[in-house]
Amino acid sequence: MGAEDDLPNLLSDCVHCGFCLPTCPTYVLWGEEMDSPRGRIHLMQQHVDGAPLSDAMVEHFDRCLGCMACVTSCPSGVQYDRLIEMTRADVEREHPRSLKERAIRELVFQLFPYRRRLRALRGPLRAYQKSGLERLVRRSGLLERISPSVAAMERLAPPLGRASKLPERVAARGERRATVGMLTGCVQAEFFPGVNAATARVLALEGCDVVIPKEQGCCGALSMHSGREDEARAFARRTIRMFEAVDVIVVNSAGCGSAMKEYRALLADDPAWSGRADALSAKTRDFAEFLADLGPRAKREPVPVTVAYHDACHLAHAQGIRSQPRELLAAIPELTVREIAEPEICCGSAGTYNLFQPEAAGELGDRKAVNVDATRAELLVAANPGCSMQIATALRRRGAGIAVAHTAQVLDASLRGLGRDALLTRDS
Repeated sequence: MGAEDDLPNLLSDCVHCGFCLPTCPTYVLWGEEMDSPRGRIHLMQQHVDGAPLSDAMVEHFDRCLGCMACVTSCPSGVQYDRLIEMTRADVEREHPRSLKERAIRELVFQLFPYRRRLRALRGPLRAYQKSGLERLVRRSGLLERISPSVAAMERLAPPLGRASKLPERVAARGERRATVGMLTGCVQAEFFPGVNAATARVLALEGCDVVIPKEQGCCGALSMHSGREDEARAFARRTIRMFEAVDVIVVNSAGCGSAMKEYRALLADDPAWSGRADALSAKTRDFAEFLADLGPRAKREPVPVTVAYHDACHLAHAQGIRSQPRELLAAIPELTVREIAEPEICCGSAGTYNLFQPEAAGELGDRKAVNVDATRAELLVAANPGCSMQIATALRRRGAGIAVAHTAQVLDASLRGLGRDALLTRDS
């Protein structure tokens, strides 16, 4: 049975009980039934029953973040994540978008999944940030008039420092406990190289040989979650080839880890790749998930800092990983973890959402920033580059002096005895 045959059966699982409503970010924002999971499921059913994909119908699907909070809250086990991905694939196949929409989407999908193109952008972007033009352009509103999506790309770009290069293998410190492959990602690799460097160091300090394939590319997460199935499958096949020789793959980006664990569904109808996809999904581990299972060996030095931990949607809802990052952080001497209100509500990043739906994403980012600021933490810890950019931008807009780091960077500071200043003064 193919994916299209699954759709009617999956739709029938929804009993329209409404448990999803208070966890759906767009319903929380606007209170519109068609911008809730059960409302969108009603529209999906209409399409299955023969209704064409109208502009209004597609707009409601586009407004969905794909955050999967509804999946977590649903008592009936509705697989809304699969439903929205299949529906978005239908939209891509059947619905003609405007020229402006197509242009923006092609810009995003021809740039962000390609590391070399992102790397070529680093130099000019870094010069732009250091020149002072950034402030002038934002005050002028020029980019907003050209395109709100282009303005969002500029606004979300983090301050860029020098990019460090990782070797293809990082040797374990002390007795080797495991050999792992490491996904470096696209945006993570070029905009947050410090996260990858910290990840490799922590794994090595905990006794892992770390294999980092030089020719690895995009895992396909952005394409997969946007209905671009053929593109996603091509990225997935390449990733499978890159990592088939290792027994475990450690991923430090929530969206990427979620996508790789979904390869088994993405390639289920491909006889030549389904078994290989299933094997890769089975050996993919989030960074915190892997370390929690491995257990600590390296000594933790004190890091006297108060952190607020943010649940990335593709970590908490898609992968069910909530306790492990908190446990890793809480085990660091003198570090205090504080909880953020409304943890189930998405920050508005959601892959490409903050680029294609910048107004709604901005509202959600501001809502998240208020809750983060209310913790009075010095440092926000997140496990996804999109979340880090989104929340950091909203915190700056609010004037909140809270630094942002990845779980790996906090552990790295502790294991290397760097203290709190290393976390509070970084620029990339």
